[in-house]
Amino acid sequence: MPPPGVCLNIMEARQKQKGYGSFANPDKFLNQDYQELKQYCVLRGVRYIDDMFPPDCISIGEGILSTSDLARVEWLRPMKIAPHPNFILDGISRFDFGQGILGDCWFLASIGALTFKQKILEKVVPIDQSFDEKYCGLFHFRFWRFGKWVDVVIDDKLPTINGRLIFVYSKDENEFWPALLEKAYAKVCGSYTDMISGTPAEAMMDFTGGVHMCIQLSDPPSNLWELMCRAGQSLSLMGCGTPQGETSANNILANGLVQGHAYSVTGVKQTMSQGKQLNLVRLWNPWGKGEWTGDWSDRSSLWQTMNANDRDMCLSVADDGEFWMTLEDFCKFYTDLDICSLSPDFLDGNSCHWNTTMYDGRWVAGTTAGGCMNNRDSYWTNPQYRVKISGEYSGNVGEKNVLISLMQKPDKRNRHLVENLHIGISVFEHKAQKGKFPASFFSQKPAAQTKTYMNAREVMEYFSLKPGEYLIVPSTFKANETASFMLTIITKAETHSYENSGDQKDEPVKTLKKTPNALEDKSKITFFRQNSDKYEEVDAEQLQMLLNEKILKGDLKSGGFSIDACRSMVALMDTSISGKLNGEEFIRLWKKVATYKDIFFLTDVSRTGTLSLNELRNAFQASGMRIKDDMLSLMALRYGASSGHLTLESFISLILRLDCMYKIFKQLSDGKDMNLQESEWMYISMYT
Repeated sequence: MPPPGVCLNIMEARQKQKGYGSFANPDKFLNQDYQELKQYCVLRGVRYIDDMFPPDCISIGEGILSTSDLARVEWLRPMKIAPHPNFILDGISRFDFGQGILGDCWFLASIGALTFKQKILEKVVPIDQSFDEKYCGLFHFRFWRFGKWVDVVIDDKLPTINGRLIFVYSKDENEFWPALLEKAYAKVCGSYTDMISGTPAEAMMDFTGGVHMCIQLSDPPSNLWELMCRAGQSLSLMGCGTPQGETSANNILANGLVQGHAYSVTGVKQTMSQGKQLNLVRLWNPWGKGEWTGDWSDRSSLWQTMNANDRDMCLSVADDGEFWMTLEDFCKFYTDLDICSLSPDFLDGNSCHWNTTMYDGRWVAGTTAGGCMNNRDSYWTNPQYRVKISGEYSGNVGEKNVLISLMQKPDKRNRHLVENLHIGISVFEHKAQKGKFPASFFSQKPAAQTKTYMNAREVMEYFSLKPGEYLIVPSTFKANETASFMLTIITKAETHSYENSGDQKDEPVKTLKKTPNALEDKSKITFFRQNSDKYEEVDAEQLQMLLNEKILKGDLKSGGFSIDACRSMVALMDTSISGKLNGEEFIRLWKKVATYKDIFFLTDVSRTGTLSLNELRNAFQASGMRIKDDMLSLMALRYGASSGHLTLESFISLILRLDCMYKIFKQLSDGKDMNLQESEWMYISMYT
């Protein structure tokens, strides 16, 4: 059984600090180690079969094939498909393959762009793989997934019908890198079915792990051509798409373009025609055939108006899916252009140093999922990130210098089960202010924001921000929607940034304080002696009765404390490890319960008898505890009901445990770190 998610999160954060998840040291996808598996297979002379993505109908998924065709599928290794199988034949090219029956043109278009950039290609496709004497049916590929590189292992059994590949196929039957790469990505997505429908940006980001910019071609920037030229000359991939027709079908228009289809941008060329400057864009259809028939298509007479050298360099008359068109026609017939690059250098023609900062965050319903600015009372609860842009503003007025990306992280293994929310980003300028910014701060207009909330895996915006202090707020459109995200901030100027969770130590906190009362203490002692056993102790069963039927009678609205909750309270307060509370321990617990009850009713401003998770934030503040947003969200998930509210019993159980954990850390640590032997860790965790 794997460890709980909170443990995995801590492990992942520590590993990231040590460089794990980088390209040089990628994570092992599903904990499969390529080198170990290969060594095992080679030594034993066996061929690998991947039990994490087995050669069966589950890995294909539903909806691609009919039941009868699915029954005909046979998973074959390359030597059973072709006479002389090779991983790569005569290098890698976009013309090596064509799309099969799977609707993954977005992925194949991205591969087409990838084949132009050898440095990026070798990151994704380790080219030292072959069918040589150490062949054991095992291959691996690397993808960037939501902030980290992963190494993905597969076997080479491929789905066929009548001995022919049913998904991506190679023009040369002996070449298998396209089919194996597609299989590895299908494994990452969950199944082949999970690869149906997408945008080139998704796969191109998974190939680069770098900077993504999306340009709406209906309203392109004035420097679009310069941007495309710089991207073409740098380590960048470019893809685009045509608008959807009345149906989801990929209908072929009279001009040869396919509706609702992804294409690769494979080149740009500036030349002269009839004495005028001409900007041409080259595109490629991942079908491997089917081309544009308008101006500057393969058989257009306009090629004769260009000088012979440029014509010979550009023109190739073949039905290979690749063609040229003018930049104007490109903007007219395509909806968007995605550029993904290893670095931000393509964004600006000037040589400058870029700074990149990434944050992993989470919106949790009721605590940190405040929704958009229409939700005036809750917007401030969204995660907040401070950024200070330093130095002189050397750019021209309006020149863009900050790119912010917000990417949703899936909580489901299968891609088709992931439901993207409508997300957006707002940036606010502020003067020096401490703590989390309250609701009143957001009455001002943002200094910058995404144009709209988009239902997409990622939204990004390129801003112009002068030196100063800013607050970045990523949010969903609707409030109370739970999801994880990754925020990336890329700036030209020197910056300092941090998550603004409101836990700064210099922030004043209003607390509820009670004055000692000797008469009250004496009354509690008398009560304890009357209700304890002959040894003047109470166990969990007695504590349950006293809390539910006497001490908190009338205040508990949902059945009272469970026996497990009372056992936990005894363990937290039990200094003698007897499983019982003596008089001193019982009265100390009683005082805490009374204080927390007062805080509960003080902060239950809605008078529902429960705390909403926003009220919980105030309750922590009243108790004198500063809680970071991620911890608050964690507690909400652990102690809150499905409605997102906490009863008095849940609140008392939560805050008692939190107070105890603070004390344990303070006693056993140096204030920063804590080291425990295995027996010590088990001793504390299993009793408290």
